[in-house]
Amino acid sequence: MAGLLTPGGDPLLAVRFTVPDLTETFVRRPRLVGRLTEGVQGPLTLVNGPAGAGKTLLVAHWISTRDRPDDVAWLTVEHEDTGPGIFWTYVLEALRRHGAAVPDDIGSPSSPGDVDHSLLTRLAAWLSERAEPVILVLDEFDRVGASAEVADELQFVLRHAGGGLRLVIVSRTEPQLPLHRYRAAGMVAEVRGADLAFVPGETAALLSRHDIRLSDDGARSLTEWTGGWAAGLRLCILAAQHVDDPDTFIENFEAGQSTLADFLLAEVLEAQSQETQDLLLRSSILDQIHPDLANALTGRDDADAILAGLQHANAFVEAIGHSWYRLHPLFAEILRVHLRVRLPGVEPELHRRAARWLSGAGLLAEALPHAAGAGEWELAADRFVDELAIGELLTGLDAERLDGLFAAMPPDAAGPAACLVRAARELVRHDVDRGLEYLRRAGENLAGEEAAGTAALRLSHALLRVFAARLTGSADRARAAAEDMTAAELSLPAERLERHPELPALMLTDLGSAQLWAGRFDDARTSLSAAAQVDDGPSTAYPRHESLSRLALIDLLCGRPGRAESHARAAVAGAERSGLPPAARTGVAQLVLAAVAVDRDDLAAAQTHLDQATVSSAASHDPVATAGLVLLRSRLLLAKGHPKEALRVLQELKRPPHGVEPSPWVGDRAALAMSTAYLALGEPLAAVEILAEEGATGPEATVAAVRARLATGDRQAARALLDALSTEPDEGPGIAVRVLLARAQTADALGDDSTAQRLVARALRTARPEHLRRPFLEAGPWLRTFVRHRPVLAQGHEWLPEAATVRPAGSALRPDREREIAAVVEPLSEREQEVLERLAQMMSRDEIAADLHLSVNTVKTHLKSVYRKLAATRRGEAVRRARDLHLL
Repeated sequence: MAGLLTPGGDPLLAVRFTVPDLTETFVRRPRLVGRLTEGVQGPLTLVNGPAGAGKTLLVAHWISTRDRPDDVAWLTVEHEDTGPGIFWTYVLEALRRHGAAVPDDIGSPSSPGDVDHSLLTRLAAWLSERAEPVILVLDEFDRVGASAEVADELQFVLRHAGGGLRLVIVSRTEPQLPLHRYRAAGMVAEVRGADLAFVPGETAALLSRHDIRLSDDGARSLTEWTGGWAAGLRLCILAAQHVDDPDTFIENFEAGQSTLADFLLAEVLEAQSQETQDLLLRSSILDQIHPDLANALTGRDDADAILAGLQHANAFVEAIGHSWYRLHPLFAEILRVHLRVRLPGVEPELHRRAARWLSGAGLLAEALPHAAGAGEWELAADRFVDELAIGELLTGLDAERLDGLFAAMPPDAAGPAACLVRAARELVRHDVDRGLEYLRRAGENLAGEEAAGTAALRLSHALLRVFAARLTGSADRARAAAEDMTAAELSLPAERLERHPELPALMLTDLGSAQLWAGRFDDARTSLSAAAQVDDGPSTAYPRHESLSRLALIDLLCGRPGRAESHARAAVAGAERSGLPPAARTGVAQLVLAAVAVDRDDLAAAQTHLDQATVSSAASHDPVATAGLVLLRSRLLLAKGHPKEALRVLQELKRPPHGVEPSPWVGDRAALAMSTAYLALGEPLAAVEILAEEGATGPEATVAAVRARLATGDRQAARALLDALSTEPDEGPGIAVRVLLARAQTADALGDDSTAQRLVARALRTARPEHLRRPFLEAGPWLRTFVRHRPVLAQGHEWLPEAATVRPAGSALRPDREREIAAVVEPLSEREQEVLERLAQMMSRDEIAADLHLSVNTVKTHLKSVYRKLAATRRGEAVRRARDLHLL
């Protein structure tokens, strides 16, 4: 085994297969051991928590409690394992070293950077055939957390191994596995940071192992103060070992100004050489320490040996890999307080040196806080913009930290870069007026400048202008700004642009959003499709999610609910996979899913999606999302039989957001919804007028106008409207079905029964693949009557809702429906139901009599009975009452 090598030719490190030993002071926690024992009965167990939470030792302890500890394969993951060949070489060796007889024919990777898929297939097949499952622990898996390739390969083996593999992942972050699927299926056991936190009883046990007696209240206070964090507890307990009254010590603990600080300074800092003390004090301003960076702060060249010695002596310095170190947070805080005492006034200069070194090393995110700490805000803004990092203020995992950093920038920080940073912060907060003012100031400084040094400024300025155009709904300004951004890119190095995939993703998403708002669907689809294809990663998670969401909306508006649902679900899945919280999304994907659910008459699902869409804090500032929320609420209210409430909600669209250009399709959709509401209220003339007032266009507007005209009895006007409509509209089934039904209703009103039947049958065939039920409900009582007399039309269409299907003469209502009606009114007879349906179509008594082949007097008798049973005195009141009772 000693001669085994990685594909790169390096020897395998045996220590990586060794389960860590437990210290004498380790506290055994049966509650968590039991969770792990139960967890490995399933395929995946995740132990996830912050550094110092005790993850690794917990799993090591669990292994020691097993009847056969040697049946668990252990592998400590390293950063170089991002190369799949390296990773799988170590995995295979871990299995072999822990007793799994891996067949030779599975093979080994031949290249550090990749692994043959057939090897993974053979491994999964071998695991799936085992009588006993293999348990594999991957400790510190976060070191390869950024490698989607390794995660995908691991998921492939786990999924195809069946019950032959039990995977335990120990990580500071969630792995890039499809955890949502495992959670939904109940196939993942999780021990998270909150579970790992010590409870007071465990703190008491830890105190006892260190021979410290603390009162119950003291143990509880210590647990609360540290949040149960294992490393913090141990630090406090180590300090408390040297005091006479541990309770008083814990009670008075205050980092930087405490007896603990005195202890750490006396027992740790002052025990070191003067050179080491100087390095620790100066390095306390850093989150992470590199020897060369520490040398820049001290002006010497001895940091490498000093840091290694401190780490070896466990002197509150931790090696975190690749020559980087980290001070314990409490120790660092105390050192910073002491730095200001021992070396007053030196802190700004230390920040200045750190900023220069980190910036020169290409670590902009780490350099910025130090530039700010040195008070060099213009330098910080210049470096930030010059490195093309302006997009990181708009999206990505670091956006909140950067926003907080630049929030402290004083008003006197001048220059175009500072203006651009301020503009980005204001636009993210949706203060468009202030954002545009800062963009104007930056633009004045850039006017006429074509030097290479201004390319990053011009690109950032153009990107923010596209964003502002999205917020104001201006497709023309967005297009002009996008063209300026493309021109600026030509003057920048390709490698610098490649480091920021969020820039094109943001620009294309914002451009596509503005084009969508303007109703330029083809242009929007092109822009958004390009944004959705940008490389996936944390910085592009938001624009990819939003571009897919808006592609879904375009599909929906074009009448293609199936494609819309597919895009929307892809958007939601991508957001969940990347950890994008619901509050950070605009909710457009959920709105689309809600609208599709309404079309399929699944109102409960629609309400759930609508509720999820409203969670977003950004939705109220995104024109598309804001309008979509109003339109969806009105649709849902109409579907539930509340037209007055729907009209009230639609009034919100009469008050467009300040500075936002009107959207043609939003106006059309609002007019359509209002027309439908008026028609449901028995006011067809108002339905006609609202469509004319708003100038609604398109096939769906024509359908609404036709239905309203037919309700007024103007059949010729309805036919004229349809004659002007394209015979074969280039829309999806969601629109085509409604057009077909409008044509069928008009044909029936004009006495062309054969054409009407043919059109209804075609509408049913078109709707069936997507289960579009709502158009048949929206068609009203006419369709129900039409199908009742021609029951063959409904044959084979059991997917239709009950209210739109035929109920043969003499058949009884469902028992639950009978109870619902009987609880309010006396049930209507079959003939009275037919009279009521024609009443709702605004037919006169003479027309009802002719249609049902009854005398006018008989119709009058039925109408009196209908009014009595519905407790109504007028036609409109009877129709509204019937709709409330779901009789229409």
